[in-house]
Amino acid sequence: MIAEPIRVYYLGSGELGVPVLERLAAAPEVLLVGVGTQPDRPAGRNRHLAPTPVGAAAARLGLAADRVVSINAPDGLERLAALRPDVMVVVSFGQLLREPVLALPRCGCLNVHASLLPRYRGAAPIQAAILAGDAEAGVSFMRMDKGLDTGPVYEQVRLPLAGDETAGVLEQRLARLAADALVPCLWRVCHQGRPAVAQAHDAATVVRKLKKEDGHLDWKLDAAVLARRVRAFQPWPGAWCELRTGKGMRRLIVTAATPEAAVTGAPALPGTVLQADRHQWIIACGAGSLRLERVIPEGRGEMGAADFLRGHSLQPGQSLT
Repeated sequence: MIAEPIRVYYLGSGELGVPVLERLAAAPEVLLVGVGTQPDRPAGRNRHLAPTPVGAAAARLGLAADRVVSINAPDGLERLAALRPDVMVVVSFGQLLREPVLALPRCGCLNVHASLLPRYRGAAPIQAAILAGDAEAGVSFMRMDKGLDTGPVYEQVRLPLAGDETAGVLEQRLARLAADALVPCLWRVCHQGRPAVAQAHDAATVVRKLKKEDGHLDWKLDAAVLARRVRAFQPWPGAWCELRTGKGMRRLIVTAATPEAAVTGAPALPGTVLQADRHQWIIACGAGSLRLERVIPEGRGEMGAADFLRGHSLQPGQSLT
């Protein structure tokens, strides 16, 4: 007997969910009964309404995506029940699901979480892995419960880290990893009774949602830590410092930087310019020094550090703090 396709309702908003949606839409093992995403929001300088990345991807695929104001609203629950999903797949959706929604599908709600749970529950697991200097990252397929990423885990897939990934690059790699592994996992869960295993709650760590101020570069930190912050906060919120210019203090976003093992010459206070010429731009840190490679000046596009310095004269000994 040939098993029927799995009836899937998909909920997603962020970039992580785009490859997963594309794979679900193309998989013969899946009948995609609906797609839900967050409502369109103002974006860009003109603040025009723009869809979420999943909303835009659904339009490219010819799928009508529900703009879900509240997934837990009674009318939304009635509509979901009428679609008779076997499972709801949730990827970076942005709303908490309450128990009536969690209990609706025959096989429950499966969350695709971009960490190796119970490590990095919460809103910024990809950035947390980079900040910690982890040797690997991964994706967990978890049966959702009413807690924050606390449900039992069906399967995990792992990805070794090279140590040079930005958050944006790592998100893309994890998204492809999730897309490749999800449909086989769904089949095992819905048609073969794959059990979910409880997390080790005493080993859990939780990471909060990032804020713009998190990107500030504190030169008193070790150079290796600051280099990880540059990678973890790209593309958002951006790792930044402030620089005095002829037009006053301006914010400078650092998009690429390399830690130097030691400060050459006499000891310097953190934030002191050690070198700033056509060869290198090096800043003293709490331990070691940081070589800035690429930057985005306020109101400008991204450029190499040497290109920036051609228009902004900085002298060794000058402080950025």
